[in-house]
Amino acid sequence: MIASEDDRNEKDEAPGSPRRLVRSDGAHSEWLHSYGRRRGRRLKPNQTALIEKHLDALSVTVPLDLAATFGKMPERLRLEIGFGGGEHLAHQAANNPDVSFLGAEPFMNGVATMLRHFEQKGLRNVRLYRGDARDLFSGIPDSSLETIYVLHPDPWPKARHNKRRLIQKPFLDQAWRMLKPGGELRLATDDPDYLIWMLQRVLIHPGFEWTARTADDWRLIPDDAIETRYGIKSRLEGRPATFLKLRRRETAA
Repeated sequence: MIASEDDRNEKDEAPGSPRRLVRSDGAHSEWLHSYGRRRGRRLKPNQTALIEKHLDALSVTVPLDLAATFGKMPERLRLEIGFGGGEHLAHQAANNPDVSFLGAEPFMNGVATMLRHFEQKGLRNVRLYRGDARDLFSGIPDSSLETIYVLHPDPWPKARHNKRRLIQKPFLDQAWRMLKPGGELRLATDDPDYLIWMLQRVLIHPGFEWTARTADDWRLIPDDAIETRYGIKSRLEGRPATFLKLRRRETAA
């Protein structure tokens, strides 16, 4: 999850700093913005040590070059946007060693925690980008991703901030472009208002089909996923998550 903690140490770009969403033909479809801060609590010495030890070797640079990033063009590739502390990303990478994973997270605290999972599990199939995942989109070829995970994105609950939410038509258009036919976009949120927002947009998008057939399909965490600390916390506080699996259709017409 992308949190929104105050940052006493390091400021992000000023609100309103533009990030362009790039179409597959190289044109900029429209301006999008990245908001928020990049660090929450002060890093602990062990987190700093993990960053110094591992981050350079695992870091993705932009413009993204997948072959250079993984040593060769990955045959199977998945993307997690806003991996938070990395529990889900590390779980997926450990259980799918033949799949290459890209993870994007703007918070250095989350990156540091992910590096702990990386070291403990001996992961070799993960690369990390500390920043806005949309920076990577222009380097991801059409129909190349098996799965895109967006788990507990920032709900931006104030009405005047709703435009900052990630799940918008331009994002869904890009997700459709990057996913293979039959690939999955997986969403999760514990915010009822954001859930309605998501459904209002994904259900009218011609490129996706919601796969749920029974209530358990959206009430229960997917079999291959893991309940993160945030998910446990929200459930215990009476905010159970909803899980949406969206299958990429062959065409978006």
